[in-house]
Amino acid sequence: MIREKFLREIHRIEADLLSMGHVVQNALGEAVKALLKRDFTKSREIIANDALVNQRQHDIEMACLRLIATQQPMARDLRSLATVIAISSELERMHDYAKGIGKINVLLSQEPLMDQVSDLPIMATKAQDMLHRAMICFARRDVVLARTIPIDDDEVDALYNKIYHEVFTSAMEDMRWMTQANYILWAAHNIERTADRVTNICERVVFVVTGKLVEISDDNFAWGEEIFLPSPPVPVGSMK
Repeated sequence: MIREKFLREIHRIEADLLSMGHVVQNALGEAVKALLKRDFTKSREIIANDALVNQRQHDIEMACLRLIATQQPMARDLRSLATVIAISSELERMHDYAKGIGKINVLLSQEPLMDQVSDLPIMATKAQDMLHRAMICFARRDVVLARTIPIDDDEVDALYNKIYHEVFTSAMEDMRWMTQANYILWAAHNIERTADRVTNICERVVFVVTGKLVEISDDNFAWGEEIFLPSPPVPVGSMK
């Protein structure tokens, strides 16, 4: 009976985590869409919702810690709870990135956008898909799929490089674009970092099943040539 109650509580916590993942996934897409449509109402909504996501992360973490303290779980159960805490932290940070894109839209106000922003939705869609599949991996404890998802990060990195070089070139040709170029590059950087954190989630899925915390990028994959990622531009304003 005690064991059944314990498992029900774990399942409830994991359901909350999956719901949080869905919220974060949607927020990223909505943030980029709002930027392109200059929808300041939606951007402010995403910014305001960050406090709710922070609270969800806190509630999930505290629920896990209570179970650890009161039930003293062992082996795989303990790994599951530790993994939930780690993934909730990754999701909270991803929503910070969506909030940052919302701030960028508000700061740019009515200023016309550079043409290079057209690649941002492509980046965001790929990052959203990676996150969606990573959360499915966690729910199903699918190690095989978890090991393959980070390969898609190469596509996100390539798009980031493309945007970086095109935006930088435009800003050098016309210095009037310099400030906006900085903002657009930070929006792209936030999406690229979201995809990186999806890789962290995949590594946690491997951990919860195998007990081994490995870097998937170094784990029996032939990745080909490395993609050069320049350092992000110096941020203008507060982009937590």
